[in-house]
Amino acid sequence: MWLLRCVLLCVSLSLAVSGQHKPEAPDYSSVLHCGPWSFQFAVNLNQEATSPPVLIAWDNQGLLHELQNDSDCGTWIRKGPGSSVVLEATYSSCYVTEWDSHYIMPVGVEGAGAAEHKVVTERKLLKCPMDLLARDAPDTDWCDSIPARDRLPCAPSPISRGDCEGLGCCYSSEEVNSCYYGNTVTLHCTREGHFSIAVSRNVTSPPLLLDSVRLALRNDSACNPVMATQAFVLFQFPFTSCGTTRQITGDRAVYENELVATRDVKNGSRGSVTRDSIFRLHVSCSYSVSSNSLPINVQVFTLPPPFPETQPGPLTLELQIAKDKNYGSYYGVGDYPVVKLLRDPIYVEVSILHRTDPYLGLLLQQCWATPSTDPLSQPQWPILVKGCPYIGDNYQTQLIPVQKALDLPFPSHHQRFSIFTFSFVNPTVEKQALRGPVHLHCSVSVCQPAETPSCVVTCPDLSRRRNFDNSSQNTTASVSSKGPMILLQATKDPPEKLRVPVDSKVLWVAGLSGTLILGALLVSYLAVKKQKSCPDQMCQ
Repeated sequence: MWLLRCVLLCVSLSLAVSGQHKPEAPDYSSVLHCGPWSFQFAVNLNQEATSPPVLIAWDNQGLLHELQNDSDCGTWIRKGPGSSVVLEATYSSCYVTEWDSHYIMPVGVEGAGAAEHKVVTERKLLKCPMDLLARDAPDTDWCDSIPARDRLPCAPSPISRGDCEGLGCCYSSEEVNSCYYGNTVTLHCTREGHFSIAVSRNVTSPPLLLDSVRLALRNDSACNPVMATQAFVLFQFPFTSCGTTRQITGDRAVYENELVATRDVKNGSRGSVTRDSIFRLHVSCSYSVSSNSLPINVQVFTLPPPFPETQPGPLTLELQIAKDKNYGSYYGVGDYPVVKLLRDPIYVEVSILHRTDPYLGLLLQQCWATPSTDPLSQPQWPILVKGCPYIGDNYQTQLIPVQKALDLPFPSHHQRFSIFTFSFVNPTVEKQALRGPVHLHCSVSVCQPAETPSCVVTCPDLSRRRNFDNSSQNTTASVSSKGPMILLQATKDPPEKLRVPVDSKVLWVAGLSGTLILGALLVSYLAVKKQKSCPDQMCQ
């Protein structure tokens, strides 16, 4: 026992000391779930690197091992959502130690360092309580708040308190159905290969509409709930039906499915509303392929907390000019004035900054150009009118859809369009182009929820929907480009445009002088010709 504590202390100390000199590394976000029988550790790894990082662990002797699918050692690695990797390790794994009423397992991430040498770039001590099964029994509040008429039986009576709570259910010796489901989500994976999922209406706030809860991948009659009360709904189905997916990794078979609830949306002439919660539930059962034993792991994954519906504070807007049509980078303040040739395309983006509400929608009302920084100055040229391209321009503005991407998690917070550059014309001199700068401005507003009829409209002669409904607007704000554009011509002016007006007296003098010069040249020419044509004696 002393040796065990020494090994653990040495491992913990090495983690702390080496952490002080750890080279800079990517921030690997991770999530640990303590299951009844195993750790489940999910970590995001950059798999696109030349030498992809790998998960490692230290054994009880402090020796480092690369983790892989090893049923003898009780470890399994599988791909998770996105770039994440999921490690499952049983509490009896080669790398797990019991210490101070906990299961602990030191793990790390090994990646390429200087000169492509492998270095440990991240370390973490996985720690789960040994009395987890007892703690999994529902809280008192989950049990006592359920009226007797709404209780859904979890197991047939008679049953002991310990066996009932071992199933994650509530127990009451005073009731006929002494073992019943609590106000939560309860998942059972049976030895026979069935899911049993009980969902309480109070698992969300506001409560769920139970008749809208269904399996996401299959909605036929065989996959409907087998039992329902006013407070619960119960699904039971085999792993071979209802859209259940199976993934086999080494000796581990993982069966997964998903429950969702539709929301009741009320549509009105000026908008749409809902008062229902968002509900999406992912369930997973893991079994050992080589043995006919009880499930190794049971997992219930719920959605993370939703983004706030409202967030007080000022609304910050930005108008940017992209350097290319892919919107990969933008001109900064130090890049202005931006120099462009006439008729060059300009790629514009207007955005809401510092907001994480996915239901916000950005409306472009009017966009226009001026030769000065003042958006109210004259002359002006319209670019967008009520969110649609100005039809009086023979080079019409192009509206560009915004797609969701890693760097754009909220596409409804952005609007993009392209224009062809132009120069203003001097109103006092016919067709004379002004050589000054051009500034862009837009008036915008915000609506909710995004992508609903109150936030979109179809522009005339365009197939693309645009934000427009004035009834959904709040106050309108204005935003301008960070600096001007200097517009140059692509070719030289034709020669006739280079003429300068000359006074008529000057032209008369120049004409007379030219006539006299031509006359003198003609007389000289005739004299020379006569001299060459006569004999020498006759011309003397």
